[in-house]
Amino acid sequence: MYHLFHLFFLLLPLLSLPGHRPGLQQDQPTSTPPEVAIVSPSSGDALQGTVPVTGNTAVDGFLRAELTFAYSDDPTNTWFLIFESDQPTSNGELTRWDTTTLTDGDYSLRLVVTLQDNTQLVATLQNLRLRNYTPIETDTPTPTQTPVPGNTLVPTQTSTPTITPIPPTSTALPPNPAQLTSQDVALSLGKGAIGAIAALGIIGLYVAVRNAMRR
Repeated sequence: MYHLFHLFFLLLPLLSLPGHRPGLQQDQPTSTPPEVAIVSPSSGDALQGTVPVTGNTAVDGFLRAELTFAYSDDPTNTWFLIFESDQPTSNGELTRWDTTTLTDGDYSLRLVVTLQDNTQLVATLQNLRLRNYTPIETDTPTPTQTPVPGNTLVPTQTSTPTITPIPPTSTALPPNPAQLTSQDVALSLGKGAIGAIAALGIIGLYVAVRNAMRR
């Protein structure tokens, strides 16, 4: 009897452990099922040339997969086929997308996996910038001025000059050299009259001499 009690106390710690309870099963760890996804490229990437597209289509009940693209600003929401397959891909390269046949702009990719029950799983990737024929935009940081420690930059105030108007002063005009005085007019008339009388005298003398010669 003593030996039975002694054996019971030896086995009691083992029976109290969760993993050694008779008739109980441990919980099995659960894994997250794979999802349909486009792994690369990423949203916002600038693409040029032939671009490898990687993703995952290996999901339960897989039937077929297709990869399509669309113009981001297309209001008709029209998608164009790039690749289709009836074989699942587990986080690998789906296809290579030749972007040189398209005009530069912003595009979207869509990966659709159709299951055996005709259910469709969709993964969409937006804002892909095709830049084969135009420069790729680069962000230019705005320069910032860092003051030197110990020196405080204090803005200086620039005074605005005051303009004082100067009143105009009248200045007498110089005499006009073409202006005639009354004396100049009288002198000019006298000279004109003398000249006329002299001319008439010469004409009369010429006529008298001519008549005398005819006689």
